[in-house]
Amino acid sequence: MELLASQYTADPKITGFVFGEGKIMLSLNAMTAEVARTEIPVLVLGESGTGKDAYASLIHRLSTNCKLPLKKINCSGVEPSELLAQVNESIHKLSNQDLPGTLYLDNIQELDLGCQRVLLSHLPDVEGAGSKLEACPRLISSTSKNLESEVETGRFLRELFFRLNGACLRLPALRDRREDIPNLTYFFLKKHSSILKKNPSTLNAKAMQTLDAYHWPGNIRELENAIRKIVVFGDTQSALNDLRPAKASNLKMSVNGKSESLKVASRAASRQAERELIMQALERTRWNRKRAAQELQISYKSLLYKLKEIGPSNGEQKEVREKNQR
Repeated sequence: MELLASQYTADPKITGFVFGEGKIMLSLNAMTAEVARTEIPVLVLGESGTGKDAYASLIHRLSTNCKLPLKKINCSGVEPSELLAQVNESIHKLSNQDLPGTLYLDNIQELDLGCQRVLLSHLPDVEGAGSKLEACPRLISSTSKNLESEVETGRFLRELFFRLNGACLRLPALRDRREDIPNLTYFFLKKHSSILKKNPSTLNAKAMQTLDAYHWPGNIRELENAIRKIVVFGDTQSALNDLRPAKASNLKMSVNGKSESLKVASRAASRQAERELIMQALERTRWNRKRAAQELQISYKSLLYKLKEIGPSNGEQKEVREKNQR
């Protein structure tokens, strides 16, 4: 979509999160542009720090009601009465105009069942709204959990899930879009250098290799924090020293007793952390690879590729085969 580039640059708060050159991000952004033009509810799914707020803002900016208010409600730790008051106030304010605004429900997975029932009873019923449809605000929700699994376990109301999930945008983890790390790094260097009124910092090849090798459990938010430290203190090495490998105890030593290079060690730790997450997901789903892929928020093909890449041990491979044959 050609319009996306100009829309990104219009708001620096959004640009650094959504800009991407890899296939994952290009596909996601094209889908975002298509969905934004409609009025259907959108569920934004992604790990903490992947940019869910930025995508909610982007959907609003690309929608037909982009000049109207975007009201955000944080669902974390809210009581049913408080939630009811916020939802009623937001719907009233957003609907009391010729065109509706956008209601953004952040961290929807944090609501207990009582709050979910309250929310369900007061959200606009799109299917039964009839002539009132135009007065209903656009609904965007975000979650860091797979709500389909939450529905199956009874922790999330099925009807509420369907009400919110008109379309689902799955944001990739930073470790799954490493090709975008250089551009994101440059963006955050420029951003924080401007905010702090300092000369833009530059990173050498070794520093960029360290950033590329790290597993980024905190995703883009963690990357931005690391770059901010570099700008604030002007000390690249100190900031990068905070990027500890996932399993420092598993780092191998060379035959002469000296540690491996930071790049090799970080890549090994990243692979180990990824391998453990995948194997844990397979265990939880009783080796159902499709369900495991859903839990890991990656495609089934990606999971198969990663399983081939990480190479489970012989014992695990045997166990997988046995369980798949049952």
